[in-house]
Amino acid sequence: MSSKFIAAAMAALIAGGAASAQETLKVQTSTQSGGFSFGYMNDNWVAKLPEMTNGELAVEFLPIGSVMPRNETPEGVSAGVLSGDLTSIAYFSGRNPAFAILGDLIAGYDTPAQVQQFCREGGGAEALQELWDATLPGMIHVVGCGAVSKEALVSTKPIRGIDDLQGLKIRSPEGLAATVFRLAGASPSNIPFSEVFTSLEKGVVDAADASAYVNNDQNGFHQIAKYPLHPGIHSMAVHQFTVNQRIWDNLSPEAQAGLEGWFYAAYADLLAALDAEDKALVERDKADPDIEVIDWSQEDRDAFRALATQAWEETAAKSPEARAALDAHLAYMKEIGLLD
Repeated sequence: MSSKFIAAAMAALIAGGAASAQETLKVQTSTQSGGFSFGYMNDNWVAKLPEMTNGELAVEFLPIGSVMPRNETPEGVSAGVLSGDLTSIAYFSGRNPAFAILGDLIAGYDTPAQVQQFCREGGGAEALQELWDATLPGMIHVVGCGAVSKEALVSTKPIRGIDDLQGLKIRSPEGLAATVFRLAGASPSNIPFSEVFTSLEKGVVDAADASAYVNNDQNGFHQIAKYPLHPGIHSMAVHQFTVNQRIWDNLSPEAQAGLEGWFYAAYADLLAALDAEDKALVERDKADPDIEVIDWSQEDRDAFRALATQAWEETAAKSPEARAALDAHLAYMKEIGLLD
């Protein structure tokens, strides 16, 4: 057998081994397959992961609920049914109130960029890792976390400041958000998202904690709720990107760093894309005489944050982990000047 043939055969074996060594992460998300975020990540960031991890990793995103219920993905990741999840942390609030605090600190931050910085540089990802270590020890690795948009409240009545929340009937999921709205004098009710449009149309609720402006527009809410708030005043859902601990441990240090860098770069880009979409729609609606886009003053936003701190403290008192999670937030918020 010639030396050239042997060399070619060995090169083919090496190439084949490298190809087979690439792991495709099967990651269930908290978005529908037709949603803006799902499409944007697939179109712009899936192909970049192999490049940023030296060919060790690829990724396949799966829509919400496609493999398992949205609040059971950690068990799927632990068992290896899923490689990871990219999903809302608040889904796990029933396990420990700390997940509610890390998943959506209602009225806490002014921008989703601040939340991304909290996760990456302010101790947020570390706090979430500690929480998962206490919940499912040794099973889950937190690659990162972050928010990409601030929900824009939709309303059939003008809510021009904090005083206008008094007596308002508002759709809100139970938990931290509902507690904050109650403290502000509103009457929250937990209505499924699929019923938001008809509930607004029939006057069952006056306003709805629904989604980002672009998603509210896609769902037609502004056809009947003519007083949207933008930028929003309350919710910024924080997503976690986790992978199975075994998968993480088997990656090279370079691939680990590449996966983390890929996630934060992708989420910063997705944030910018969603913001551009929202702003374009807001400018369109501002030109519509039938729609009033309301932007609260900083004074009202600060007053709402001060009110919300009561709800944060009530939730933090429910477990040591919740206390630690809130302390991580408070330290960072003071560092960037959101709190005194």
